[in-house]
Amino acid sequence: MASKPPAGDPVQDAPRVGPAQHSAAGLPAVAHSLRVARQQMGLRRTAQTLLKVSQKDGFDCPGCAWPEGDERHTAEFCENGAKAVAEEATLRRVTPDFFAAHPVSDLAGRSGYWLGQQGRITQPVYLPEGADRYEAVTWERAFEIIAEELGALASPDEAVFYTSGRTSNEAAFLLQLFAREFGTNNLPDCSNMCHESSGSALTETIGVGKGSVSLEDLHHADLIIIAGQNPGTNHPRMLSALEQAKSAGAKIISVNPLPEAGLERFKNPQTPHGMLKGTALNDLFLQIRIGGDQALFRLLNKLILETEGAVDEAFVAEHTHGYEEFAAAAAEADWDETLTATGLDRAAVEEALAMVLASQRTVVCWAMGLTQHKHSVPTIREVVNFLLLRGNIGRPGAGVCPVRGHSNVQGDRTMGIFERPAPAFLDALDKEFGITSPRHHGYDVVRAIRALRDGDAKVFLAMGGNFVAATPDTDVTEAAMRNARLTVHVSTKLNRSHAVTGARALILPTLGRTDKDVQAGGKQFVTVEDSMSKVHASRGNLTPASPHLLSEPAIVARLARSVLGPRSATPWEEFEKDYATIRDRISRVVPGFENFNARIAHPGGFTLPHGPRDSRRFPTATGKANFTAAPVEFPELPEGRLLLQTLRSHDQYNTTIYGLDDRYRGIKGGRRVVLVHPDDATALGLADGSYTDLVSEWKDGVERRAPGFRVVHYPTARGCAAAYYPETNVLVPLDSTADTSNTPASKSVVVRFEPAD
Repeated sequence: MASKPPAGDPVQDAPRVGPAQHSAAGLPAVAHSLRVARQQMGLRRTAQTLLKVSQKDGFDCPGCAWPEGDERHTAEFCENGAKAVAEEATLRRVTPDFFAAHPVSDLAGRSGYWLGQQGRITQPVYLPEGADRYEAVTWERAFEIIAEELGALASPDEAVFYTSGRTSNEAAFLLQLFAREFGTNNLPDCSNMCHESSGSALTETIGVGKGSVSLEDLHHADLIIIAGQNPGTNHPRMLSALEQAKSAGAKIISVNPLPEAGLERFKNPQTPHGMLKGTALNDLFLQIRIGGDQALFRLLNKLILETEGAVDEAFVAEHTHGYEEFAAAAAEADWDETLTATGLDRAAVEEALAMVLASQRTVVCWAMGLTQHKHSVPTIREVVNFLLLRGNIGRPGAGVCPVRGHSNVQGDRTMGIFERPAPAFLDALDKEFGITSPRHHGYDVVRAIRALRDGDAKVFLAMGGNFVAATPDTDVTEAAMRNARLTVHVSTKLNRSHAVTGARALILPTLGRTDKDVQAGGKQFVTVEDSMSKVHASRGNLTPASPHLLSEPAIVARLARSVLGPRSATPWEEFEKDYATIRDRISRVVPGFENFNARIAHPGGFTLPHGPRDSRRFPTATGKANFTAAPVEFPELPEGRLLLQTLRSHDQYNTTIYGLDDRYRGIKGGRRVVLVHPDDATALGLADGSYTDLVSEWKDGVERRAPGFRVVHYPTARGCAAAYYPETNVLVPLDSTADTSNTPASKSVVVRFEPAD
C-alpha cells in the first residue's frame, strides 16, 4: 500500500555528510526508485505506471526531455523519471478539507518538500480577497472570476500568461492563441530561465535555436564534450547514450566546476555488467572555474587555427560568414588570461586539444552551467565557432546539443509560447484564425516580475510550474506576486506558488501525463517534442485522481470561451472535444507539422526538419553559419569572496523536491548546505560542519542573504562554491541577467560568508 504524507515538516537544520560517490545508477538507483514508487503508488499501481513510461503506446515521462531510441527497454525510465511519475500518480489526495484545515499562512510556512508530498489536488479552489484560506469553487465560477479580472484591465498587456515545460503541444498552442486573441504577447515561459541563451546564440549563428544532433549522432561521435551539465542527476537516461558511444570508441571530455558521479562511472541497471562493474565515461575532466568556458573555447579555437590542416577550409568557405573577423579575435587569445579565467593548467588544455584534433566527428553538449551567466550568449556562440572550424555541424556524429531540462519546454516554444514571436508565425496564425495578433513584444520572466512589482501587470496565470520558487530574487518576486489582483495556477500538486498569492487566487487542478483523458469526442492523447526535435504522442493510462479534474486543453478552451465570448470565432468547444482538430490547425500554422495527425499516428512519432542538420542550410540573416567575435569575459572575484553556482540535488527535479538527500554528493537529511573547496574554506575560516550565512554582492548594493547553511568541504574548483536552489534563489538579483537572452545569472553569484546566528 502507499504510505500517508508526512504530517509535519521534517527537520532539515542538521544535514549529515558522508563521502561522495564515484558512480551513478546501478542497484541503489533501482532500489530507491521502487521504494519511492511504492510509497506514493503502492505495488500494483507502480507496475501499471512504470511499464508505460516512455513507451510508444504509453505516456511521455513528465521529467526531462531526453529522447528515446526506436528500440525501447521494458523499463524505459531512470531513477528521477520514476520519482516524477510516482509523484504524479500518487494515491495521496489534497481535498477541500485539506484547505479548510490549512490557512494560506500555514502553507507559506511549509517547505516545498512537505507541500509536494501531500498529493494530487482534487477540486478547483478559490482564495477570495481578504480571506485566509482557499475554498472549493465550481469550474464555472472560477472562469467567471478570471473573466472579471481580465475584463477590468486597462490593457491586455496587464495580463501575464506563463507556461511550464510540461505543458503539451496542444495546450500550449491553445494558450498562445487565446493570449493573442485577447491582445497580448505576454507569454513568458520556463525557457526564459534556462535555455534562452542557447536559443539566442544558435538562432544568430546557425539560424535554428535548437540542437542539431540525434541520438544516432551521439552514438557515432568520435568526441563528446559535456560542458556545464550533470547528466547523472539531471538527465540520467543520457548516460546510456554515452555508454553506447564509448563502446563504439568515442572519447568524452567533461567541463564542470564539480566532479559528477554519473560522468565518472555509469552502472547501467539494464545489464549484468552494468550492475556489477559499470562503464567509466570520462576520458578527461576539466575542472573549470565558474564562468571560464568562453575563455577555454576561445583558446582552443586559437590553437586549432594555428594547427596546419586542422580547419575544414572547404566547409568554412562554402557555408560560413565572418571567418576573418573571428580568426583575428581568436588570434588574440592569451594563455595567461585563459588559465586565470578557467583555473586549468596548460597541460590539461593541451590534452583536450589533442583529443579535439584527433576527432573527425565532435558533439558539444551543455546545460545550465553555460546558459546562466552574464556572458552566456557569447559563450555559446564561441562553442559554435569551435564546431564550425572543423565542419562539425551538418555532419553525422557531430553538432550542437543543448540538453533541455523539462519534457516539452522545446515543444512549447515551437507552438508559439514566446514573448517575441517571429512575424511569419503571427502572419500564419492570423491567416488561419482570422484574428489580428499584437506585434509588439511582450514580457519574458524577468520583465513580467518587474511589471508585477511596478503595478504594470495585474493578472498572472501559470500553466503548470512553480513560478515563485523557480525565479530569482525571491523576496522581490514574492512581493511582486502579492501585488497582483489575481493569481491563477493550473496545477496537479501543491507548491510554494500557491501560498504566495495576489489579492485573489485560484488553483485549477488538471490531468497529469499519467491520467486517461476522455472528452466528448472520445479518448484523447497529446503530443510533446523532445530535446532532439522528435515529436511523439503521450497517452495516460490511469483513472484521474478526481472526477473534477479538467485537461489543460479543456481549461484553456473554457477560459477562452468565458473571456472572449461571442466575439471570438475560434471553435474552442470543438478543440476541447477532439484534440485532433487542434493538431489540424497546428499543421497549417507551424512549419514542420504538415499532415500532423497522420504522421503522429506512426509509433514513435516524427522528427522536425532542421536545415543545418539536414542539408547544411543555415536560415540566418546572411544565409550562412555565422562566426562571431565577442570579447572574452569571465567573472571577477573580489578578495575574500567565492563564486556561487546554484544547482539541483539528486532528490530534486527543477523545483520539485522528492527527498532531502543528495546521494551522489554524500548529503543526507537536509538541503541547506554549501559546498566549498577545503583550501578556500581554510582561507576563509570556514570549518567543515560549521554554519554560515550566504550574502550575495552585486552592483545595486542591496544585501541578499540566505541564512543557516552547513559548510561542506568538497572538491569544487578553487574560488567556487555550490548550493541548492530554490533555497539560494534569494541571492540572485532580478536584474543580474545574461546579455541578449535576459536569463537570470544564477551560475555566477559573488558571495561572502558571515557567521550564522
